[in-house]
Amino acid sequence: MRIKPIIRKIIELSGYTVHKIDPDNPEQREEVYDEDGLRSVHNHDFMQDPLFRVAYQRGVVANERDFNWHWRVHIGLWAAYSASKLEGDFVECGVNKGFLSSSIMEYLDWDKLNKTFYLMDTFYGLDERYISEEERAANILSKNVRGKYTNNPQSVIDNFAQWKNVEIVAGAIPETLDAVQPERVAYLHLDMNCTPPEVAAFNHFWDRLVPGAFVLLDDYAYRGHKPQKLAMDAAAASKHAQIASLPTGQGLLVKPAGAAAAT
Repeated sequence: MRIKPIIRKIIELSGYTVHKIDPDNPEQREEVYDEDGLRSVHNHDFMQDPLFRVAYQRGVVANERDFNWHWRVHIGLWAAYSASKLEGDFVECGVNKGFLSSSIMEYLDWDKLNKTFYLMDTFYGLDERYISEEERAANILSKNVRGKYTNNPQSVIDNFAQWKNVEIVAGAIPETLDAVQPERVAYLHLDMNCTPPEVAAFNHFWDRLVPGAFVLLDDYAYRGHKPQKLAMDAAAASKHAQIASLPTGQGLLVKPAGAAAAT
């Protein structure tokens, strides 16, 4: 047996499938999703959905560039759409320029929903006071700067001026958490790139999450963010809940129906 068939057999015994893709064949190129650290031959026709395309492009406009986050945004839109059927408001902790939240509001035709979207961020990047020692030792601050954080809060305000029922809360979490007191929350997105603020926000909003509410964690399974995963696993376990690890790098938790929510 030749070497290549042997290698192919070993790979297939490991649970993987080898697909030969002709880069000059546009149909075959479309069969493979290869973006944002995720390579898959599974169905991803959501990228051709007109509503998705419009929503995604609105996120690109807000962000001022495209990071090819299609599958991550797809998960976010699915969670937001499902949450829109529940009672409760939306909260995003870690907004930056508003890529995902803008996509969601476009996708859901936000002004037709009787909900408030709370958008919380420093609007200048990571706050050094709220970085764990382990993350500091890993030099996470320098890894996460590189000009990707907004330093122009007014541009964020202008971006979201398109919609009603939006509250922009500037400042570091956990300091600003007490300023946001919705009675019920149906959707919570955590994307602060470091551990202490995410755990604080998760604990703060937990009792306000309605049964079946969606908690989306942007960095949960992402390479280089293991401290966040471990901390969020512990926080979820303390509430008798579990987080699903997604190949997009995200984590997803649905609040168990039997768990109590604020009345």
